[in-house]
Formats: sequence, structure tokens, C-alpha cells
Amino acid sequence: MVPADPGGGVMRADLLLESVEGLDEALAAVDAFDRVMVAGLLRPQPAQAAGLTELAHAVAGTPLSARVSEAAEKAAGGVAGDDHFVALAAARTALLGSVHDALSARVAEATGRSRDEYAAPAATGGEQAANLRAAARSWLCDLARSGWRGLDHDVVSGSAHVVSAMLPDPALRRLATLLDGFAAELAASCPGASLEHFPLRRWADLWSRAMLLTLPGAADARPAGTVTGRLLPLGVDLQEHDTAAQVQVHAVFEPADGSAARLVRAGVSVPKPDTIVGAGIWQLLRPHMSLLAAAGEGRSMDLAGMPVTAGGDLLWSDEHANPGEPAGAFTTARVSLPTATDTATAPLDRHPARIAVPVFLEGYAVEKDDEKVVFTVAGRSLAVDTDRIPVAGPLTPEAVAASGACIGLLRWDAGTFRVQPLAVETTVRNKAVAVHAGGWAGGTTDKAGAKAEKAATDAVAVLRERAGRLLRT
Repeated sequence: MVPADPGGGVMRADLLLESVEGLDEALAAVDAFDRVMVAGLLRPQPAQAAGLTELAHAVAGTPLSARVSEAAEKAAGGVAGDDHFVALAAARTALLGSVHDALSARVAEATGRSRDEYAAPAATGGEQAANLRAAARSWLCDLARSGWRGLDHDVVSGSAHVVSAMLPDPALRRLATLLDGFAAELAASCPGASLEHFPLRRWADLWSRAMLLTLPGAADARPAGTVTGRLLPLGVDLQEHDTAAQVQVHAVFEPADGSAARLVRAGVSVPKPDTIVGAGIWQLLRPHMSLLAAAGEGRSMDLAGMPVTAGGDLLWSDEHANPGEPAGAFTTARVSLPTATDTATAPLDRHPARIAVPVFLEGYAVEKDDEKVVFTVAGRSLAVDTDRIPVAGPLTPEAVAASGACIGLLRWDAGTFRVQPLAVETTVRNKAVAVHAGGWAGGTTDKAGAKAEKAATDAVAVLRERAGRLLRT
């Protein structure tokens, strides 16, 4: 885990395996609340009252203490209102935020990199579409009262008209997309009374996040300023759902004024039909971001006045970017990454599942057992999350297992740190070769990738023809 150049840093893998003080207690309080959500809060039982009390005790001594204590008491009595449910969601989110902060501090200690401080942008003024936010909040409160065991299609379908009204408004689209996906997942699980097991943490995460996004200003992604300089892509993280796809490019940004380099992200999300799979996803994403071509081809981008949020997310606009010189991701990882400043985290993004810190590893041994891959670094085992490798690229678990260097995202999942590979260096026919998860982002001549691209082109053409026919009738 030592970069090849003498000026690089050393990552302390041993620190990632040590326990974090207070983490288990915070997660236990979160779990207690999550169990409360199974039976719902329409007619709470003593066990649910105990879970609510545990949540309230966990935030005692914080600014949330009084409001959460009142909310827990009202909820235990079955008389909680919208504001009380918001307070409970805030308490749960704050606890997971504390877990995020503790784990992020451990990662910073292990990598030796400094981290930006979050500076919230100025408020933009009045609240818009308050009625739609209130309607969304009301539906979420109904979910909390019914509980996961009380789910039925009548309860779940209550979100449909709210989502339909929100989607046309860009300011509400983040909340609308979350509600739409959440409702679809719940609908697929109806009736709740027939389920033996519930995804407690996941559903409570979605519920509490959606609840807080109904508050004024919570869903805003306002720019905190603009940046000018050189962007050096490290890797591409692609996430796919039946009806949507999202890509994030992780990169090192070198400001034109010579100040310290920093880590940034640039992302785009698009809706997609479920018939578009594999490498065909890139056809939907490319038109929205020229950076994908640069990342796929190993080039830098020159930015001029690109808007950026306080959390380090570039609000990508092609008019503020031009193709730059060739810049290999592994050169960037060895030379620039060790001294770059890590990205600050926006308040609502403080969740352990959102930890995704770029790291560079080399000099490790690889153990492969069935479908599991483990990197052994200085005698310490670090799990590799090969399940996150997208099929829409040339990177495979086999390439990871045969690698000698890796650019990845350090994540925390199921109580341990894991590495999600974004790119690896491996040997093919006695020659060092770099294989990237986003290698097909800008196009490909690879047979498998080209075949998937052609299939996607045909599918899109058929869908457009059908849509045109519907519009003409």
C-alpha cells in the first residue's frame, strides 16, 4: 500500500481493522428505532416505547435532546404528529452521522490525508412548493404509523400523485426520485404481513432521508463557488437500477492558482428503460457529460468557472470544460492522490454507507476463495467488494485477483472496511496493462462492449419509434 514514488504517503491498513469507540452503541440505538418501524406507531406496544426511549437517550445532551424526547413520548402514546416524526428521523440521521464522522476520521488517519471543512452556502430565500413537501411528509408519516408489517397497496400507492406532481420541478426531483424508488420497493413487498424478514436498516434509511428532504432547503445542491484548473480522473463508479442509472467520476482537481489539490466528484443520473443493460448504459449517460469520454480515454479536462458544491461535487456543464492532455489514472494515483485534500461531506450525506474515499493500493498479495477476493497488505486482510464492479466495463473479478496495483474506493459495509476496485494494473502476456471499470465510458472496440452498445442502440430506436407512434395517435 506504499505508492511507488518516494514522496507518496503510506496507508495504515492496520488502523482500518481497529474498533471505533462508541460506534456499536450508536448503531444499537439506530437498530432499536428500526425495529420500532416494523409494527408501526399507530398502536405502539411497550417494546416499541422502549426502542423510542433508547433513541432519545442516545441524543441526550445534544441540541436535539428536548425535541426528540418529546417526539419519543408522543410516538409511544400513538399521538405523534408530522413534526414529531421529523424529529425522530433527525435523531436517527444524527446518530448515523456521528458514525460516519468517526469512520471518516479513522480513514483520514489511515491515509494521512487532510480533509476539507464543510462550509454551507448562503440560503437562497423563500420556500417553494411547500404543499407538495407537506404532502410527501404526510405520506411518510402514514408509513410510519402502518409500519412495515402493515404495508398494503393502498398505503403505498398514496405516494403516486405526490411523485407525479413533483417530477416536473427540478428543485423537487431529488425527493421525487427517492419517493418513487422507495414506493416501488415497498409495493414489490406487499403485503407486509406475509414477509418473514424486513430490510430494516435500508427501509429506515430511505424513510428518514426522505422525511428530512421534505424540509425547506434540505434538497438543495447549491453551488458554493466555481473552480478553474485541471481535472485528473481517477476512476468511474457506475450504479444501475431497473429504471435509472447514475455515474460518478472521482478525480483530483489541481487549481489554476497553484493552491493545494483536492478530491472532487462529478456525476450525472438518467432515467432508463429496463431493456437497456450492460455497456448500453453509456449511451444514455455520454450526452450529459463529456468527462466520461475523457475518463475512458485517459485524458485530463481543463475547467474554467465550473460550479462546485461545498461537498466537492462539480455541477457539471460541458460549456465550462475542454479536453486536456493525456493523464493516466495510475500516474495521478501515484503522484497527486497522496497529497490531495479529501472532500468535505454535506450534512445530509453523513451516513456510513456514503463513505467512498479514493485510495491507491499496491504491493499487496491476493487471496481468492470462491467468489471472494481479499488483499493482504503488511499482513492485514482487506476485503475487496467485487460485487460493485459494473458489467458495463472491462474490469472483472478475475482481473482484480490477478492485479498488482489498484485504484479503489474505500467503503464501510456490514461492520468492516472494504475496497471497491475502480481500476487495476495487471500483467497480460508479460506486459503491464491497466483495466478500468469505466473503460467503455467513452466508447469501445471490445467485442462484448460493442455488441452491448449495438443492442442498446436498437432498443432505443424501437422505443423512440413507439413513443412517436403514441404521440401521433
